Amino acid sequence: MNIRCATVEDLINTQHANLMCLPENYQMKYYFYHLLSWPQLSYGNIVGYVLAKMEEDPEEEPHGHITSLAVKRSYRRLGLAQKLMDQTARAMIETFNARFVSLHVRVSNRAALNLYKNTLKFNVNDVEPKYYADGEDAFAMKRCLLNFARENGITPANADEFFAAPKTVDGGKKQRVVDSK
Repeated sequence: MNIRCATVEDLINTQHANLMCLPENYQMKYYFYHLLSWPQLSYGNIVGYVLAKMEEDPEEEPHGHITSLAVKRSYRRLGLAQKLMDQTARAMIETFNARFVSLHVRVSNRAALNLYKNTLKFNVNDVEPKYYADGEDAFAMKRCLLNFARENGITPANADEFFAAPKTVDGGKKQRVVDSK
């Protein structure tokens, strides 16, 4: 299976995969927005995709967010979702120095929860009541990317800053400490 960065030509198939696989759907302009804003973070092929972005709050440490992940039913359980997610995590680290990635998942989606918790090592961070349009709750999940980078020999955009330990400062906010050697 070939996984590559998504192109504008892929967006119709991306939207089709979304409509076939997921109850949450997006207008085409949303796919364009992601692709134009974060072209390094959207991957896929005609059987699946991941749509990701970087969060832009300057008060927080750099981190990404998975907007949507889908693999067509007949291609599931082949490791494609893991490959898509790992490729996106790699790009978040190499391009944006992302230290973690977040996502939301329906509390009833057992298959996705198994993938996120057991395979990709996401942790449940919170429950967001009535997150989805139909009123279902969502788990807010996070995956630390520090160990993933170390285990896979990934070079971050700024290694000194990426691997610096967070330090609590006034007001309880965390700030990374960078050794100024």
